[in-house]
Amino acid sequence: MNDTPIPKASETASSESQVFDHLELLSQMGQDFVSTRDLQSSLVRAVQHITDYVGAEGGALFMLEDEDTMLECQACVGVTEITGLRLPSDQGIVGRSVQEDAPEIIRDAQNDPRFYKGVDKQTGFTTLSILCAPMSVKGERIGAIELINKKSGDGLFDDSDLHLLRAMSASAALAIHNARMAEALVEQERLARELELAAEIQRSLLPSEPEDDFPVFGINFPARTVSGDFFDFFELPDGRICFNLGDVSGKGMNAALLMAKTASLYRCLGKTIEHPGKLLALINEEVCETAARGMFVTMVGGIYDPKTGIVLMANAGHEPPLLHSASGEFSELPAEAPPLGISTMLVDEDGYPEEEFDLEGGALYIFTDGVTEGYKKDGSELGAEGVKEILSKHQKDQIKVRLNTIAGKIARSGEALRDDLTLIGIDGAAAQVAKKAAGQSENMNADIGEGGGEGQVLGAETMSSLRILSQPNRLKLVRELVAETANLAGCCMEDTRDLVIAVDEALQNVIRHAYGGAPDGDIVITMERQKEDLVIYVRDHAPTIDPSNVKPRDLDDIRPGGLGTHFIREVMDDVEFLPPPKDGGNVLRMVKRIKQ
Repeated sequence: MNDTPIPKASETASSESQVFDHLELLSQMGQDFVSTRDLQSSLVRAVQHITDYVGAEGGALFMLEDEDTMLECQACVGVTEITGLRLPSDQGIVGRSVQEDAPEIIRDAQNDPRFYKGVDKQTGFTTLSILCAPMSVKGERIGAIELINKKSGDGLFDDSDLHLLRAMSASAALAIHNARMAEALVEQERLARELELAAEIQRSLLPSEPEDDFPVFGINFPARTVSGDFFDFFELPDGRICFNLGDVSGKGMNAALLMAKTASLYRCLGKTIEHPGKLLALINEEVCETAARGMFVTMVGGIYDPKTGIVLMANAGHEPPLLHSASGEFSELPAEAPPLGISTMLVDEDGYPEEEFDLEGGALYIFTDGVTEGYKKDGSELGAEGVKEILSKHQKDQIKVRLNTIAGKIARSGEALRDDLTLIGIDGAAAQVAKKAAGQSENMNADIGEGGGEGQVLGAETMSSLRILSQPNRLKLVRELVAETANLAGCCMEDTRDLVIAVDEALQNVIRHAYGGAPDGDIVITMERQKEDLVIYVRDHAPTIDPSNVKPRDLDDIRPGGLGTHFIREVMDDVEFLPPPKDGGNVLRMVKRIKQ
């Protein structure tokens, strides 16, 4: 037989109404927390709701601060104002409730040793009874809610009040926890947007990707959204190329800002200061003055002359650049001075030490430690020897291919980069070819002078000279050069057009017939102004031909091709093959009288 008493109808209705009121209060508190991002105002309203509902004279909400060592009153309503009051988190009634994660009810506060009487003394208020319930979510302690003096009856709280406060504290804790998470997500999104903006700014500071035949190339893969590494290169008015690569100590936004500042300073000052050692010294002064304590920049800067292959370089504490000779040997170029930002006293008054050397057809590579310390697919580090192995294997490839191959061993290995990956390379092969061509051009002029005929006329002006390989895709460049030179010499539009076609036909004959389609033959085109004549020399190193065999085909012969020689003789005022040079080959001389 069930001895449980059957509640009366009036009691049941009262109980249901109370439950409904409880739920309505919790719903209202939840709406307050989600309706605004102002957590502080939500806390005040929550304390007000709870205080009014329980019927207390005052209420306060304490939250843990300072790594959970202190409790601070964040919201207060009622007869006393204690907002901002700070208490040790392990002391007092509130501290005990938080530490033990258990509610507390004090019926005689004045005689309880744990009660802090300082507030009563300051305000003149008398605390009779205290309710305190902790706020926690899944073991995470947040703080506690404290109520003082019940308004009705004898001013003392009972157990039903304690159970009610505990439920409301749990609801408030969950709301605070969710509000904090929402605030954290908003902050994360804001930081993510700021980092992406910073990354976009950094990318804009990097140079645009050059043409495939440009002698300098660089790449940068950040380990995070923003990078502390940077590189740059840009052409000076005289054709030389200013370059740099740097690595800022540390990570994150501070490193990114210092990177942007250093890179911008170098590009700005590098357009007028031609000595990289002096330029680095000026940047060092600025970094020492403005950078955060402990931050520094390792950096290599220099100037490369693609006409001579000469590099003038200074190294501020960066790891040694790697010089790869045309014969395949490697040598390192260690730094002789500290990084930027350490001290201005450690740098000579003349600036950072400079080193000048000739690439002689080899290449120079500068990179950050993210390259040598990067992980390959098998989990091992690439290392300096790994870098050298790749460069040796791809020595004949374009500089772009070499650097991308190195980066591909790390950046595409499937693992996150452990550090920023930045490389810059300077290929001296083109400069070596240009110097060789210049020497051949000088020899050609000498050969022309010794080879009989008029040779070089006294007072003749060399207006242009170009060396190309025996490849059809080089003819566009020649056509542009011939047209520009003819205009400069004063040729009319019709003669300029004829000159362009004539030189183009002559070069096609050299490529197809003299070199037999071989793509590595040398051809040098030189244009001179000799009084009223524009003289064009086409010099090759193909087997010497018999000029008597080079005759225009009969126009009645309707076969494809073979009309180029006829056109050349038709539009030029004089066409002849000069006697063969001493080192072999052929020299075709074409003359066009400039109409006045």
